Amino acid sequence: MTDSIAEQAAPAARHSPFSDPGPYRDLVASIAPEPSSIHRAVTATIVHYRADRVPAGEHQQPDIDLRWVTSILEVATERADIALDAPRPAAARVGGCCRDHSLLGVSILREHGVPARTRLGFADYFTPDYRYDHVVIERYVDGRWSRFDPELDASEFAFDVADLPTGEGAPFETAAEAWLAYRAGRTDLAAYGVGPGAPFGGPGFVQGYVIGDIAHRHGCELLLWDGWGAMAGPSGGVPDELAAFTDRLARLTVAADAGDAGAAEAERELAEIWRTDDRVRAGSRIRTFTPHDRVGVVDLETRTTEWA
Repeated sequence: MTDSIAEQAAPAARHSPFSDPGPYRDLVASIAPEPSSIHRAVTATIVHYRADRVPAGEHQQPDIDLRWVTSILEVATERADIALDAPRPAAARVGGCCRDHSLLGVSILREHGVPARTRLGFADYFTPDYRYDHVVIERYVDGRWSRFDPELDASEFAFDVADLPTGEGAPFETAAEAWLAYRAGRTDLAAYGVGPGAPFGGPGFVQGYVIGDIAHRHGCELLLWDGWGAMAGPSGGVPDELAAFTDRLARLTVAADAGDAGAAEAERELAEIWRTDDRVRAGSRIRTFTPHDRVGVVDLETRTTEWA
């Protein structure tokens, strides 16, 4: 018998190895598990390494490879041992990106027993006519998954940043929605990627995010520049056989997100793929390709990286 959506959501209230705050549990628990409080905390603690109003300093650039909330909070408390939502000197913030804002937000929610997960996709609200790769939070409340962007100030946007519109064409599209629109001929994905004019974008980039989103959905919240399994690569096209496999993954993801009678079965099938298929599931060792032109192999069990 297929579990209900609520039963399937329940495990997301437990920490993953990435979201577990470890010795910083009290620091995380002090933040209320609601969007405005989470926004204040994550934006006070983390500075975007390349896109913040106050530019990240040189000493904050290496922070972007901190994978675990414990590591992020260790650096944060070393620089300023204060509450997460307290005003923090710019130099005392931790360098990161949307993945880190959202992972810290998920850690806060899970610490309060709220099922939560990170989602990978593309947002159109940073630059006109372009969709940046982006990570947002989903929390399970009132019998459904509600999506919100912890980076956004609610006063600056016309849509509800605490309960984002969903579906193809919404301000935030999941990677699966973007992929299926491309495959149906509704978009060419030329304006999907890390930024206008950047070499990383298009079908191969989006295809990798379809797989990355499944990982995040199942509590494996890897960095956006990590690679594993059947990811096509961050630029270029996608071979036909891999495209067909990605079609299946994307259709299941969209079906699982629908919240209707078939959603629980699609969720179950996605979970089985994640559990058994090495094309999707990240093993204990993965590749990483940082924005700072470093390449390495990461051992997720020992939490060490062998840099080339």
